Amino acid sequence: MLKLILSVLLFANILFAQSSSDFFDFSSDNLKEDLQTAKEEGKKGIFIFFGMDDCPFCHKMKMNVLNKPEVIKFYKKNFLSFEIDVNGNIETHNFDGKAISHKNFANKHQVRATPALIFFDLDGNKIFTRPGYSNLEEFMLLGDFIATKKYKTDNFVKYKREMLSK
Repeated sequence: MLKLILSVLLFANILFAQSSSDFFDFSSDNLKEDLQTAKEEGKKGIFIFFGMDDCPFCHKMKMNVLNKPEVIKFYKKNFLSFEIDVNGNIETHNFDGKAISHKNFANKHQVRATPALIFFDLDGNKIFTRPGYSNLEEFMLLGDFIATKKYKTDNFVKYKREMLSK
C-alpha cells in the first residue's frame, strides 16, 4: 500500500511540476522584433540564458531554479527570457536585425563558460552579465537588481549582501 501511495505521489509530482521550458518565452528568432514586443508588453528588458546541452550547471539551474513558480512568475512579469545554445548553428537575428548563429552571438557577447546569464535593456544594450550557476535566492535577487535598475548605481555583490542582511 505504501508503495502505491508513493507511486501516485511521484506521478502527481511529475504530472504537475513545471519545467524550465515554462520559463523561456517563444522567440521570433529576431531579437530586434523581440525588443519591440518587450517594450509593448512593458517589460524591463531581455534576459538570455546562454547554455549548452552537456553543461551540468545549466541542467542544474533548469531543474532547481528556472522551473520554480515564483521564478517563472517574476521573470515573465519583468523580462522576455530566451535560451541560446553556445554551440548552436541555429540562425537568429541580433538586436540590429542582422542574421547570426547562436554560436556567433554567444562569441560576440564574450560567453566563455556556461551558464552565462546576460540581461539587455530595451535598446538591446548589454547591461549585466553573471557567469556561472546561480541558486534560487541569488537568481531572484539578480532579477530584482535588474528590474529595479539598481545596476545603475550599485554593484551586485554589494546589493546582494545588503538584501541578505535584511
